[in-house]
Amino acid sequence: MTTLRQLEYLVTVVDTGSFTKAAEQLHVTQPALSHQIRALERSAGGPLLERLPRNVRLTSTGRAMIPHARAALADAYRAQCAARQAAGLEVGELQIATLYSITLGILPAALRRWRQSYPEVGIRLFEHRHTDELVEAMQAGQADLAIGPEPTDWPGTVHPLGSEDFVVVVAADDPAAIGDTVTLTGLADRSWVHYAPSHGLSDVLDIACAQAGFEPRIAIRTEQTAAAPALAAAGLGPALVPANILPSSYDGHILRPDPPISRALTAYTRGTPDPLAAAFISLLAD
Repeated sequence: MTTLRQLEYLVTVVDTGSFTKAAEQLHVTQPALSHQIRALERSAGGPLLERLPRNVRLTSTGRAMIPHARAALADAYRAQCAARQAAGLEVGELQIATLYSITLGILPAALRRWRQSYPEVGIRLFEHRHTDELVEAMQAGQADLAIGPEPTDWPGTVHPLGSEDFVVVVAADDPAAIGDTVTLTGLADRSWVHYAPSHGLSDVLDIACAQAGFEPRIAIRTEQTAAAPALAAAGLGPALVPANILPSSYDGHILRPDPPISRALTAYTRGTPDPLAAAFISLLAD
C-alpha cells in the first residue's frame, strides 16, 4: 500500500535531484530512502525514477504519478491544519524532558517534522544525563512528556517507541577495523572511551561488557555523548555509542556488536497526554 511517507520521499528526491540530498533533507539514511522508493515502485507497477550518474529523472510512470503525489501531500497538510484548529494545536508550547544522547540522535528529525506540521507551537527541551534524573524530573512535573528508556513502575502512561541500536566505533586504522561486526569479548583487553559515571551511557557500556564477561578498562571518560565517537576516531580506544548519533561523514570505523546491543525507548506522561503531547508521541511512533 502506498503511504504518504513514500510520496514525500519521492517528491523530495525529485525536488533535490539526488537520493543523497533527499536523505539529508529528510534526516533518514540513504538505504532507508531507497528501500521506500523501491516499495513505492513495486506498488506503482514499474520504475518511477531513472538513476543517472549525477542526478535522477522521472520515468514516464513517475511523471504520471508526481502531480498526484504533490496533491496528496497538499491535501494531507490541509487536513492536518483543520485537525490542529479543532484540537487547539495552532499555538502553545510543548515541554519535553529527555536524555542528552536522545536529543543528539533521535529528536532532530522528529523536531524537524514537528516544526513543519506545527510551526506556531514552540518546543522547550529539558535535557538530563541519566535515566534516573529524567524520571525524577518528570515526577516533579518538569515537562509535559519524557522520552527515554522505559521507567520502572511508572504510574502514568507509557508509549513504546521501539529500540535504539548501539554500535562500536574505532579509529579507521585500529586493529579491530576489519569487517562489519565485532564481539565485545574480542575487545576485552582494550582500554575504552568511557562516559562519566553520572552519564546514562556509562551504565549501558558497563552492563554490556559485564554480560560479555569483563569490566572495561578506561582510557578516557567524557561527559558529552558526541565526544565519544570523536575520541574513538582519534585513536583513544573503542567506544560504544547509539548508532543514530553518528554523522554520515563519520571518519572512524563502525562495527555492529555480535550479539546486538540495544535499549527500548518510550515516551511517558504523568497522566493522559494532552493534545500537544499526544500529537508529538504519534509523530515519534511514526
